[in-house]
Amino acid sequence: MKDIPLNERIIVALDVDHPDKAKELVKKCESHISYYKIGLQLFMGSWFETVDWIVDRGHKVMLDLKFFDIPETVKLAVEQVNSRGVSLATIHGNDPIIRAALEARGDMKLLAVTVLTSFGEEDMRAMGMTGSIADLVYFRAKRALELGCDGVVSSGLEAERMRSELGEKLLIVTPGIRPGDNVVEDDQKRVMTAGKAIAAGADHLVVGRPITKAADPIKVIESMQQEIAAVAG
Repeated sequence: MKDIPLNERIIVALDVDHPDKAKELVKKCESHISYYKIGLQLFMGSWFETVDWIVDRGHKVMLDLKFFDIPETVKLAVEQVNSRGVSLATIHGNDPIIRAALEARGDMKLLAVTVLTSFGEEDMRAMGMTGSIADLVYFRAKRALELGCDGVVSSGLEAERMRSELGEKLLIVTPGIRPGDNVVEDDQKRVMTAGKAIAAGADHLVVGRPITKAADPIKVIESMQQEIAAVAG
């Protein structure tokens, strides 16, 4: 396993609508967590303000905007993000978009989105797609790695095969993490506990509501970190 500090294994998802709410969550969690995800909702409400504020506090940012546009537009957007000290950014994983983004990534790492964790087997059938989600994730990840992408966003259910067959170079960031006593499907259909996801090969875990909606976020974080430490050392 990669030598990743325990306080960077969990990436807290700041899925809120106002920068003040995001800053309050960071202040609650930063004694234990030094990695935060900013998605489309918060970014539209604060632009780069929250990104800059988190970076200035010495923490890392995963900017999860899932860039999908014509290649030149994606390239220019990645250039903008790379100048703000973002550590990870997400893009859709088709070949032209990956190639364009790689031209502008600088020191920032790029993650290709494989299949959203809200997407289930029944959704594949409804769209007339054959095969399994696991195969779709694997082949998209394999292609992204071949093109030079740093890693992928994938559920923990697909991580073990990718880690086994694609090696340690691939960075696997896994959303859909739920506490051990509450692994239920909501709008996330492919979920897993923190310990099992790390054991399967995930490098980082994106966790939102189980932490941000908890009465005691630190208690939830510590519980998940104990699971991770037991597996990753």
